Amino acid sequence: MSTNRTYTAVLEKLKAAGLRPTKQRLALARLLLDGTDRHVTAEELHREAQAAALPVSLATVYNTLHQFTQAGLLRELVVDSGRSYFDTNVSHHHHFFYEDGGHLQDIPGDAVQIARLPEPPGDASIARVDVIIRVR
Repeated sequence: MSTNRTYTAVLEKLKAAGLRPTKQRLALARLLLDGTDRHVTAEELHREAQAAALPVSLATVYNTLHQFTQAGLLRELVVDSGRSYFDTNVSHHHHFFYEDGGHLQDIPGDAVQIARLPEPPGDASIARVDVIIRVR
């Protein structure tokens, strides 16, 4: 995809999600939202930004990832306390987590069958079910 098409597509995604397309959001979105499904940590994205000579702090990367998640552009996957990955594939699916290598692999949503879920408490409703299968 050409640079201009990538820029335009990312700009439109940010606007459609209701996010103001700041210079830093655009730069990080161009790294993340190029149409390739991937799982990335904030630290990995920060290293990519540095390698691309983008002047963003790690705090800005974290803030932007959380803003993108809240806007529905990413899904956050918490695999351990203090260890989150951000998934560019926001469709219904689950994951294998390779504990030894620390990476995730998608599992199609219909490949996992859950026979029964408990009733949510009070007047709460189930928003989504995330399955992370840990493998070695």
